[in-house]
Amino acid sequence: MRTTPVVRRLLLALVLALLVGPAAVAVPAPALAAPNADDEGGTKKLRDALEAAARGHIDAQRKLDASVKRQKQLAGELGDVEKRLSALTEQAGALAARSYRLGRLGPVTMLLSSGSAEELLDRVAELELIAQRDDRALGALGEARIQAATAKQAIDAEVGEQRRQVAVLAQKKRDAERALATVGGGTSGGFVSVNSPLAKPAPRNADGSWPSESCSVDDPTTSSCITPRTLHAYQQARAAGFTRHTSCHRSGGGGEHPKGRACDFSAAAGGFEDRSATGGDKTYGDRLAAYFIKNASRLGVLYVIWYRQIWMPGTGWRSYSGGGSPAADHTNHVHLSMY
Repeated sequence: MRTTPVVRRLLLALVLALLVGPAAVAVPAPALAAPNADDEGGTKKLRDALEAAARGHIDAQRKLDASVKRQKQLAGELGDVEKRLSALTEQAGALAARSYRLGRLGPVTMLLSSGSAEELLDRVAELELIAQRDDRALGALGEARIQAATAKQAIDAEVGEQRRQVAVLAQKKRDAERALATVGGGTSGGFVSVNSPLAKPAPRNADGSWPSESCSVDDPTTSSCITPRTLHAYQQARAAGFTRHTSCHRSGGGGEHPKGRACDFSAAAGGFEDRSATGGDKTYGDRLAAYFIKNASRLGVLYVIWYRQIWMPGTGWRSYSGGGSPAADHTNHVHLSMY
């Protein structure tokens, strides 16, 4: 039986392996599949707590920002009203002074001071015009006073809203710190770079909030689905040069993966490996994490986990211990969770 060159090479490699032992044949370790829910460390309770705290912070911050913006607009409107009110008050004072000096011209006075019926009619018409002008001025003054009072009440309401949202932000920060205390939680240097490129912002609602999204678009990294905002973040990262292997949707477990709102980005060029990233792979992960942090408000980032650290909008970078393995400690991949 004749053998092909490929078969002969395989037979030769087998003979050599049998003669000199398994150590003589170097077989590269294959890249691992994406971490599963159990591998990634942290409990469902922890992931749910982190999601709730991050979402609460983002919502409260948006409301606070909107209230501050609204207060600034109201202050400008109040300033304009107060200027008009000052001018109208001065005008009303002049009218009052004139009325005090001359008194109102009554019918008897007009009759006595008029030389003829025609002059009397002219005086009546003139008096009517003056009365109409005075009434308009006084009406505008009253309206301006009402507008000023309304603007002040609205500003007071916005200040109250801001106090409430600041309290919510403080509470959400405490919630996050309490949840993270079980997996480290101490402050850390984190990964930040002013040189990170800017991402194209994801669409928002008219009031600045994030649209509610479901797992409705094809996941380019698996055969399942992700949300449009998650797809946008994935595409923006790739456009910025972060093109190494990524896995987004994953069934089972808690967190955002099953909802299509999370992606794992391998640090190694060949895919997920069961070892902590070093050298260029570590630098790649550092840069990717910094990219997502710089663009968190543009993309709708809930939190990022990388190299035993976690970033959340209310806490910044904190230490994070997932259990000791490269997958659980996120030392072989960057985890991104989306709003």
